[in-house]
Amino acid sequence: MEANGLGSQGFPELKNDTFLRAAWGEDTDYTPVWCMRQAGRYLPEFRETRAAQDFFSTCRSPEACCELTLQPLRRFPLDAAIIFSDILVVPQALGMEVTMVPGKGPSFPEPLREERDLERLRDPATVASELGYVFQAITLTRQRLAGRVPLIGFAGAPWTLMTYMIEGGSSSTMAQAKRWLYQKPQASHQLLRILTDALVPYLVGQVAAGAQALQLFESHAGHLGPQLFSKFALPYIRDVAKRVKAKLQEAGLAPVPMIIFAKDGHFALEELAQAGYEVVGLDWTVAPEKAWERVGKTVTLQGNLDPCALYASEEEIGRLVQQMLDDFGPQRYIANLGHGLYPDMDPEHVGAFVDAVHRHSRLLRQN
Repeated sequence: MEANGLGSQGFPELKNDTFLRAAWGEDTDYTPVWCMRQAGRYLPEFRETRAAQDFFSTCRSPEACCELTLQPLRRFPLDAAIIFSDILVVPQALGMEVTMVPGKGPSFPEPLREERDLERLRDPATVASELGYVFQAITLTRQRLAGRVPLIGFAGAPWTLMTYMIEGGSSSTMAQAKRWLYQKPQASHQLLRILTDALVPYLVGQVAAGAQALQLFESHAGHLGPQLFSKFALPYIRDVAKRVKAKLQEAGLAPVPMIIFAKDGHFALEELAQAGYEVVGLDWTVAPEKAWERVGKTVTLQGNLDPCALYASEEEIGRLVQQMLDDFGPQRYIANLGHGLYPDMDPEHVGAFVDAVHRHSRLLRQN
């Protein structure tokens, strides 16, 4: 680090690297913790900031994204920040229209229906230039964080993005997207390749802009069984990690730890642990001891408290966290929830969760 307290990219020097050390598999003095959707509607200040404009306009405002990213850090001693954005900015950058319907979620007025609809998509090589607003938000946030904690960048994995682009929004079965896998396997692979080709420069661009770790969200893994997953999801998950790492090296950028979170993808835990990511995120349906048996000590695990546990009393949250930390053990572990925070959760209980992780993980190390 340079003497002026600025790091290699001219950002303030990092003061708390506990999250990064755990991600790389190094020993830490306590267990680092952050929460998926920590910048979210459960915070009154988030609702206030967001009230002014529609969802994707907020995503396109670096100033707003920066503010939303920093809000949870003003309240809680979290060990990482994650940039406020959305996985669907990638389909948008490929030329698809997406709107956020209040109370309903994302909506694509013209989803992909036929193979020929793929011709409507823009060249994936242009995607990164369309998403400059995300890079600006990351750089601004890195500066304003002043080295307090690392900043995580993220994207949706190819299969999960494909489901939205074909379903046209949320779906309980993903039947339209899965119909493609069975009836149009070639077109499906073509679409997944387009998405992979868009994601690689997008993730590399996030690191160039200042992201210190990357998380790939395969939120819809659970709709695929082992066969479909290993055919249509896993190869692209692997490809993203391999190509991002190669491109960072080519660009002379330092490597960053990468996290794969495949929600309900417990049937592919071994494969995910060998997919080229330093960290494997777990949802709450996986028992920590069993997960360790299956992945070996080759990766760091992240997770996995049931978000609904935050509806319990603060005392009970403390007990549940204690159990979780005992099960995961002290090292190669990042505490998180098994999914994002829900809008009706009490911020006080989120604080209780974060404090319990710090408190109990220090006690664990003393014994």
